[in-house]
Amino acid sequence: MTPYVFPGRTAVVTGAASGIGEQLAYGLAGRGSDLVLVDVDAARLTEVVERLHRVHPGRTVETIVADLADRAAVDALAAQVLAAHPTVGLLINNAGIALGGRFDQVTTDEFETVMNVNFRAPMLLTHALLPALKAAPGSHLVNVSSLFGLIAPAGQSAYSASKFALRGLSQALHSELADDGIGVTTVHPGGIRTRIAESALVGSGVPADEVEPNRKVFAKLLSFPADKAAIQILDAVGRRKARLLIATSAKVPDLLARLLPVAHERIVRAATSASVSRARTPQEVSR
Repeated sequence: MTPYVFPGRTAVVTGAASGIGEQLAYGLAGRGSDLVLVDVDAARLTEVVERLHRVHPGRTVETIVADLADRAAVDALAAQVLAAHPTVGLLINNAGIALGGRFDQVTTDEFETVMNVNFRAPMLLTHALLPALKAAPGSHLVNVSSLFGLIAPAGQSAYSASKFALRGLSQALHSELADDGIGVTTVHPGGIRTRIAESALVGSGVPADEVEPNRKVFAKLLSFPADKAAIQILDAVGRRKARLLIATSAKVPDLLARLLPVAHERIVRAATSASVSRARTPQEVSR
């Protein structure tokens, strides 16, 4: 498959108001792509567009505010994109939300919300925009899975389920769409410095004294710069890589999972438990 060509094409990016999505928008504009940016946060999305217009005044930037947990909103988003763009060079399904709590500590509604944003929305959007991707020779699809699409630690049942599902879909599409000349890249970021920890949902059954220690553990993992992650993703698109692991925090667990398909779970569980214990204050431990 020939290298992906960025200039003169339209790229659709979800979750574009912050983190990796925001940095992807800047990187794509710098590489000559016009943009359709999607996010639920209208104010932050406006700020991103203002920065883009200052730095890349020649780029066309459209925004769509949509809640990807809402099936009707995703359908409307897809229809709006198709109406304005019969050809789409690049679709990046980046938006995602996290939910902390064991399976018995989250409600099925909370679980479904995560599945809807992290898996159903990318599935629906990809399916709806396939005609536009097929109409653009040499187009490309990126699905951003996660470190937790490689391993499934306790307390991340919903998030891991959604990201494993997205990984499976992406791998199947990589084979299916090759005949159409469409490249597919599955991305597994490790601990990227984004807002996902502070914006993460917490299961309604999680005890209050466990919330902050677990949030601290999650936040400590987020150390890899989002702008560097975005560069790696766009470089992978250019080279048509099928799979991209970002940061040591993704590469080491992936290696463990492949070398120790069952035993790695004990290692992850021990590391997570130790981290949570260290994150607790003396008052929290005494309770």
